[in-house]
Amino acid sequence: MNILVTGGAGFIGSNFIRMMLKKHPDWNIINIDLLTYAGCIENLEDVASDKRYRFVKGDINDAGLVSSLLDGVDAIINFAAESHVDRSIEDPSVFLKTNIFGTYTLLEQAMKKKIKRFIQISTDEVYGSLGKDGYFTETTPLSPNSPYSASKASADMIARSYFETYGFPAIITRCSNNYGPYQFPEKFIPLMITNAIEDRELPVYGDGMNIRDWIHVDDHCAAIEAVFLKGREGEVYNVGGRTEKNNIDVVKMILRKIGKPESFIRFVKDRLGHDRRYAIDSSKIEKELGWKPSVEFERGLEATIGWYKTNTKWWENIKSGEYRDYYRKHYENR
Repeated sequence: MNILVTGGAGFIGSNFIRMMLKKHPDWNIINIDLLTYAGCIENLEDVASDKRYRFVKGDINDAGLVSSLLDGVDAIINFAAESHVDRSIEDPSVFLKTNIFGTYTLLEQAMKKKIKRFIQISTDEVYGSLGKDGYFTETTPLSPNSPYSASKASADMIARSYFETYGFPAIITRCSNNYGPYQFPEKFIPLMITNAIEDRELPVYGDGMNIRDWIHVDDHCAAIEAVFLKGREGEVYNVGGRTEKNNIDVVKMILRKIGKPESFIRFVKDRLGHDRRYAIDSSKIEKELGWKPSVEFERGLEATIGWYKTNTKWWENIKSGEYRDYYRKHYENR
């Protein structure tokens, strides 16, 4: 099996590549990544010498490059995306370019090369915001509330249209909030962990009562594997951890496990269009494909904290660069 993984130097993509190379000795993986601010080639240092793995620095909007990489490839798994809501509010244009036009380019070239399977990695944020009750299902109408989620919803619809119009073998997965090793420290859980380790304030949007359904990245990667191997073409599969938590409760849990006081918490002005609650009904993938989340949240969080404590150099290098200006703009002056 020869697979093109896009965006494989990012958080979820790098964890997926590492897991698949370990589980499938007969898989060969090409990883194309532009290495923008959140892409880190060091995420895959441990597999760089594996003969089954090849890295290519490049843009998924480069049709010629994508086409050349698809010779002999059986499938594409598209992780490549701009994914941070705050950055999409500040500048939506790059999200439209990567998430929409990049997906279109991949689909066009994949169809020309008669690729046998295309997995579009999406997000539960395309569904919008839930009230106190109910869950997102695969038939929930799309109602994105940020430029990021709107760009992902657009990409999903393009992938769907290629299946409906051309019979192209596309499948869409929509997952809840991920956490785990190698996650860029602008995201919620690694931001809270690294700030606590540094004895810095932990900025919490609004009243901290926004609810997210958390899933460990290993469980998400296993779900993608199940969809890739057994999923039905043209379908959408929701992937959730069945672990709803208020943001403030997660922050307090992190502080408690690191041994820091709750006085480190600082509530900041809420971000624009902040969705109140996400919750996934993942019964379809559980019943059809036999997948279920296996990493209990508190155990997974402890392991994640341990990883960030052990790998301080990885995130200190990130937080010392352009990220520092971004952080000041988004948190220190709110």
